[in-house]
Amino acid sequence: MCNFNSGILLQNTIEHEGALPFHYQFLAGAVAGVSEILVMYPLDVVKTRIQLQVGSGAKAEYNGVVDCFTKIIKTEGPSRLYKGITAPILMEAPKRATKFAANDEFTKFYKKLFGVKEMTQPLSILAGASAGATESFVVVPFELIKIRVQDRNSPYKSVPDAFFKTVKNEGVLALYNGLEATLWRHIVWNAGYFGIIFQIRSLLPKAETSSQKTINDLTAGAIGGTFGTIFNTPFDVVKSRIQNTVLKPGEVRKYNWAFPSLLTIYKEEGFAALYKGFLPKVLRLGPGGGILLVVFTATMDFFRGIHYKDQK
Repeated sequence: MCNFNSGILLQNTIEHEGALPFHYQFLAGAVAGVSEILVMYPLDVVKTRIQLQVGSGAKAEYNGVVDCFTKIIKTEGPSRLYKGITAPILMEAPKRATKFAANDEFTKFYKKLFGVKEMTQPLSILAGASAGATESFVVVPFELIKIRVQDRNSPYKSVPDAFFKTVKNEGVLALYNGLEATLWRHIVWNAGYFGIIFQIRSLLPKAETSSQKTINDLTAGAIGGTFGTIFNTPFDVVKSRIQNTVLKPGEVRKYNWAFPSLLTIYKEEGFAALYKGFLPKVLRLGPGGGILLVVFTATMDFFRGIHYKDQK
């Protein structure tokens, strides 16, 4: 999951440039999302590796982002930084369709429920959290397979191999291991992101040009995304560990539900362990959001030219 939720930035672009039918928005969002994955995916691999390792300091295999990058390239080869990328690429289209549709529908639903016409910060948080929870049901199987392939000691050769062996050995429902932790991860991230970004946008000076609007969007998005990441990283760590657990006969699951797992990690490894992988997530946030916005805008301009040309 790109942790930079582009929903508001993309929606603002749509409103600013002129509305197009949903299928154009969906396609442009998918193209932008896949482009961001292709460029920024290595940071996701590094994040997962750091989150999965137990211990810190001298006991840790990876001592930071640079060390992790260096060791992966040196011992496993550069291609390893892209292992498992098929899963998020396949996930991007259904995830983005769900994100767009859910956020739009929940926004309309809550406006009607509370009898308001204008979006407020509480409604932004509520709609964002609801959309995030809905999105979780789509992304969990893809995330689980991706995590298992990214692991340093992964027994799986590829995404299809991980999928079929997981289903064969653990059953179809195993694909939804970590659903509860994923729900918390998405609910907390989206609530934090949408709540913060709504407030930041109201504080920024009104944009008079398209370039200033882009700067405002990127500023608000980066700040909102950073806070969202601060809030949800502990749940992301727990999710990674739950999903990467393959039990042997008679073995008891160490990480199961989100909050007991948070407590276990805190007791055994300390508070800092709950923020393992935070730095690569934040490093991905800024440039990843820029890629999303630039590619989405360019793709929408392309579709806009086709759409209005056909209407002439």
